[in-house]
Amino acid sequence: MARGGINKAVVKKARQAILARGEHPSIDAVRIEMGNTGSKTTIHRYLKELDDGTSRRDAGPVALDEELGELVGRLAQRLQEQAQEPLEQALAHFEEQKQALEQVLNEARRNEDQLQRQLQIQASALAGESTALQNTRSMLQSEQTRNAEINQALKDCHLRLEDKEQQIRSLEEKHLHARDALEHYRAASKEQREQEQRRHEGQLQQAQMELRQAQQSALLRQDEITQLHRDNERLLSEQRATHKELKQTQDGASKSAAQQARLSEQLARQDSENTLLQERLRVASEEIQTLKQRADQQTRLSKELELRATKAETGLEALRLAAISNAQPDATADS
Repeated sequence: MARGGINKAVVKKARQAILARGEHPSIDAVRIEMGNTGSKTTIHRYLKELDDGTSRRDAGPVALDEELGELVGRLAQRLQEQAQEPLEQALAHFEEQKQALEQVLNEARRNEDQLQRQLQIQASALAGESTALQNTRSMLQSEQTRNAEINQALKDCHLRLEDKEQQIRSLEEKHLHARDALEHYRAASKEQREQEQRRHEGQLQQAQMELRQAQQSALLRQDEITQLHRDNERLLSEQRATHKELKQTQDGASKSAAQQARLSEQLARQDSENTLLQERLRVASEEIQTLKQRADQQTRLSKELELRATKAETGLEALRLAAISNAQPDATADS
């Protein structure tokens, strides 16, 4: 059967138009003239019938046996065409499905390649983030080591400060003892002078001599006290310098602690970004696995369609052979 409204009249009209232009009415020319529609086998049959009709009109009457033979031949040819046309339609439908499946497969492959590239980009980004994270951890470890050294230096300063304060306390105790001794000596000297005044005048010189000795000893004590005051002032100056150094050390420790907090926050941010990248990598892997499963399903479907087409070809070949075998007894009976 002809497809899409193709019949002998349409073929005849196209043939006449081609002949009117002075061209040869070949099968392809007629098919193009009809808008690229119709089976080439059907067009060939109609052209042969038109050519045979033209030849019979030109040659005059034909014998009945010859006309019957031609009729039987045309019937056999039409049976063959009818058996061939479903096969052509099935093959055309199979080709369309095959092209569609190939397009889907190519699209899936392109998607897979794109996902692979994205995966590689994300893997590179993850490696870069891991390197940055490692560098940040190294910096944090260095800062922690530096902070430990600063803390140790701070402890040493505290120990030195305690030692200086202990020395100051010791000097103050010595100063107090010296003042007590001086007061005691002054009181003893006063009492001794009062006693010596009541004694015999002969003992006055001895008393005065002892007084001078006592005064000399007091001067020595006063010199010692003056030296102790000087030492005390020097220790106070050292204490102020130590306090200043301690304050600078504490400021440095505070800055180090703030920097350590910033580094910890940056490390937490890096860990969060690393977790996000790992989640994206997992989602991309799942999408790639899904696309692979779809590609496998399309491959299995293509194989099933090929198997069906093979079965259809086998069935159509059997139908064609049956049609030929049925046409041959009819031709023998007519002859």
